[in-house]
Amino acid sequence: MMTSASACGKIILFGEHAVVYGRPALAAPLTLLRARARVEPRAQSGILIHARELGRVYELSAATPDDALARLTRLTLDALNASANLSIEIESDIPMASGFGSGAAISTALARALAAFFDKSLTPLEISELVYETEKLYHGTPSGIDNTVIAFEQPIRFTRRPPPARNEIAPFLIARPFTLMIANTGIASPTKITVGDVRRGWQMDPATYEKLFDAIGEIVAQASSALARGENARLGELMTRNQLALSALGVSSREIEKLLDAGLRAGAQGGKLSGGGRGGNVIFMIDPRDAENIKRALLDAGAASVMVTEVGAKH
Repeated sequence: MMTSASACGKIILFGEHAVVYGRPALAAPLTLLRARARVEPRAQSGILIHARELGRVYELSAATPDDALARLTRLTLDALNASANLSIEIESDIPMASGFGSGAAISTALARALAAFFDKSLTPLEISELVYETEKLYHGTPSGIDNTVIAFEQPIRFTRRPPPARNEIAPFLIARPFTLMIANTGIASPTKITVGDVRRGWQMDPATYEKLFDAIGEIVAQASSALARGENARLGELMTRNQLALSALGVSSREIEKLLDAGLRAGAQGGKLSGGGRGGNVIFMIDPRDAENIKRALLDAGAASVMVTEVGAKH
């Protein structure tokens, strides 16, 4: 018996970094970008993991403590109360360290495939909680948004709450689909580092940082209202305001700002970094009729790649 499963990528529309401090964030699935996991029986004893994108083939028993795939495998098997000799193969279309939630997507696909192999079910919430444990290895102090939006595979308004309270997870309405252009800086986004730097800044000057988090929270509220009403024309300006706050938090970079300037000059309605910052992706609210001009300007400005996606559309 062989089972397989997949999971989508994600994009944060508004609210990154402030979400770690109890403010809401909006994230949406990127349904066309997917990670896949395949699980099948193995004649030899033990569990073999083949991670294609990492170029690694190794035994679970030989994995290091910081290996996210090994941790997710063990946690999922414990949750399923199951064991077997297995061969696990992982592959992904999602660029790594680019703010698309590649780690959470791989872990989600693996949890789904393992549950299917043992003919058991895990709810999206159960999978999200399992994947969150592996997110700690990637991000240090993760917000929980990646595992949530990917496990539920729908637009999510996420608000983090301190334990023992549960995080607030609610779908949000996108009344009219809209077009995003995503430009990759070509630089890995060091989420664990930027989250840590923001935390240190907050500890040194909590008043200033709390004001910035409040400002981002208000932008999220306005964006949520605009999306629910189909007022997509407001989104570009809100993205640009969100970017100014993120820059004040110290998570932008020269490369990000260069792409933002190029995209806005070429006709984008607004833009911001998405994810940890200092690399990764920059997203732009665009009119599809301007896509070619904006794409050309972004590539000329140094973008490693540019893609266009529709958010809120049914695929």
